[in-house]
Amino acid sequence: MITVMGATGNTGKKITERLLEDGEEVRALGRSEEKLAGFKHAGAEVLTGDAADAAFLTKAFRGADAVYTLLPPSVQSHDYRGEQNRQGEAITKAIRESGVRYVVALSSLGADVAEGTGLLVGLHAQEERLRQLKDANVLLLRPASFFENFYTMLDLIKHQGVIGNTLPPDVAIPMVATRDIADVAAQTLQARDWKGVVVRELLGPRDLTYSEATRIIGKHIGRPDLKYVQLSYDDMAKGLRQAGMSENFVGLFIEMTRAFREGKVKPRAGRTSENTTPTRFEDFAGEFAHAYAEAA
Repeated sequence: MITVMGATGNTGKKITERLLEDGEEVRALGRSEEKLAGFKHAGAEVLTGDAADAAFLTKAFRGADAVYTLLPPSVQSHDYRGEQNRQGEAITKAIRESGVRYVVALSSLGADVAEGTGLLVGLHAQEERLRQLKDANVLLLRPASFFENFYTMLDLIKHQGVIGNTLPPDVAIPMVATRDIADVAAQTLQARDWKGVVVRELLGPRDLTYSEATRIIGKHIGRPDLKYVQLSYDDMAKGLRQAGMSENFVGLFIEMTRAFREGKVKPRAGRTSENTTPTRFEDFAGEFAHAYAEAA
């Protein structure tokens, strides 16, 4: 039995699908029974509950050979770090009380830094909690920025013909497809072949600038004139607020983007064969083009 938190989310959904395809017995967790219905039909056991409820998580983890954990984001929270702490403490308590021996935890590139990285500081704190577990083997996955984050740009592309971010156009950063994160997570949840606490970064196939990513997306959606615009921190914050994100979340997000821009968020050992993943941004751009066509 493998338990998957966030089974309807970016990574959890793909992990659950992969495990079911491989014939694994899966317990899929989420907040919506309706969204989990497809997995129930496919043969998974589904449970709905709150990620900050230690009793619920203990029940969900008990009897599992391995669990996939994450801190579900809540962009409207007025106490984002407090919510991360409540979720993280509940997860850690549930691991301890359920007796599960193998844990794959979604973290992030930059979670090795204790302060000054905004949203990532909460992930650093969770890594520290998990490191204190005595009887569990923990794999900390630290992916780079998701390719799928570009889906948040659909309206901006549609209405203004641009992609915007605070990074300078010539600064290259690692980006990764969520399918590659899910593949690594699913493989390790099944293999359960590590001991103690292990960190694995996932960096995508190559570093990309936002200018290059914009050019690739523009080519695939039939808009070769698509431009990248470097936004000020104030303009980025304004856009996030207009999208319905809380002031607290916006502040932490801006601090995170500043950390990327200042080079605080980076791989620990550079790029290696182990942290380089296969899915190309061009492959993602083809999928993005379908979403763009539907949105248009």
